[in-house]
Amino acid sequence: MEEKILKEIRAMIPKERILLDLQERYSYSFDASFGEYLPDIVIQPNNAEEISQLIKLANRYLIPVYPRGAATSLSGGPLPVEGGMVLDMSCFKQKLIIDPENLLAIVSPGVITADIHKKAEEAGLFYPPDPSSAHVSTIGGNLLENSSGPKGLKYGTTKEYVIGLEVVTPTGEIIRTGGKTVKNVTGYDLTRLIVGSEGTLGIVTEAILRLIPKPQARRTLLAAFNRLVDSGHTITKILSSGILPAAMELMDNACIRAVENYQPCGLPVDAEALIIIEVDGHPIAVEEEIRKCEALCYEQGATSVRVAKDEAERLEIWNARKMVSPAITQMGPTKISEDATVPRSQIPAMMERLKQIREKYQLNLVVFGHAGDGNLHPNIITDKRNVEEMKRVEDAVSEIFETAVSLGGTLSGEHGIGTLKAPYMEMELGEIGLLMMKKIKQAWDPNNILNPGKIFPKPGQTKVVLT
Repeated sequence: MEEKILKEIRAMIPKERILLDLQERYSYSFDASFGEYLPDIVIQPNNAEEISQLIKLANRYLIPVYPRGAATSLSGGPLPVEGGMVLDMSCFKQKLIIDPENLLAIVSPGVITADIHKKAEEAGLFYPPDPSSAHVSTIGGNLLENSSGPKGLKYGTTKEYVIGLEVVTPTGEIIRTGGKTVKNVTGYDLTRLIVGSEGTLGIVTEAILRLIPKPQARRTLLAAFNRLVDSGHTITKILSSGILPAAMELMDNACIRAVENYQPCGLPVDAEALIIIEVDGHPIAVEEEIRKCEALCYEQGATSVRVAKDEAERLEIWNARKMVSPAITQMGPTKISEDATVPRSQIPAMMERLKQIREKYQLNLVVFGHAGDGNLHPNIITDKRNVEEMKRVEDAVSEIFETAVSLGGTLSGEHGIGTLKAPYMEMELGEIGLLMMKKIKQAWDPNNILNPGKIFPKPGQTKVVLT
């Protein structure tokens, strides 16, 4: 980076929060997805004014800027694909205020999402979005990726709980959107536009989150099936019966065996699929609904159903689900994590197509995810050093995306588009739909300095490349 530019940056930011050494910059060159891209400089701002100054400087010198939280992104969200400047938001001044009277949380972007859950519960309140990485991911990243998790089935995704933001725009202005009121229809809904924009339309420096009263009771069951398709039919049957569970999670046989090898939980390793169902609400209603779910599981072919007797057993069941991702990581050196999402009625069809893709490409493809809202996570365990196999992986991933869209689904339910899914955007949105998004980006970010290389495909790019 030119000395002239560095001199200006040093006038804005203390030198201990400016990282230039190769080993330091390398630590910011990757995330939880694919690819390594070395930034030219890493800066650790701790307030909105510093970010504003840096963004204005970036516009003057046309420097790409990449905001970064905990880098748990599975789609390449924070990767500095064009070099430039990484803004490490983990050093941002921490703010976590619970306002029980207004049922709100006011947070800074670097707050760990699980800490919001904990503080809300201490006040008898509930913040429903719960991505699996909540114990390490930051709320800023969750907002910009619109992450959700198991409870998205009943409670919706992150965007339903963000009612106000402080944002530094791509040209360096500090603006506020929304506010503390539940109802707000003043002008365009810029809050909803920014949430899920993957850092391409602004850098969030504060968020106002809506909280709800904590459910009075909850019950959880674990059902085993000899046929994967039966578990899919069970999910759709329960959802059409008048019951709306808080969560419905799926694990296929490969996931079950991986968890038992990694950290034995007493799961039935011969089952082709497991589903975890949790209902919450009034204690009397919860008891009735969990028993009805149990009966419906047996009606659809479940070989066994275990209803948790107490909180310890409930946590035991959920621990098995939380172990899936680290467990399957042990199955091979490279794990490709996807999140193909389809309408609920198409869950059995999607499961069948995934089975066909596994056999067609002869890959170690495992399936788990938030089956209740159609958000499945096909994971392929491979070795990126095996060039021939990686070619088959790329073809399989393409077919997974194409299948999801053909079944009326979407490219991403919660991981985001980033770099990995950009080639397929036009397939889902159409040429004009994608053009409208590009026009919004151009209007907000005329110099294209904020997280460039994300969401929109490069000219002529039509397929994911993992090698």
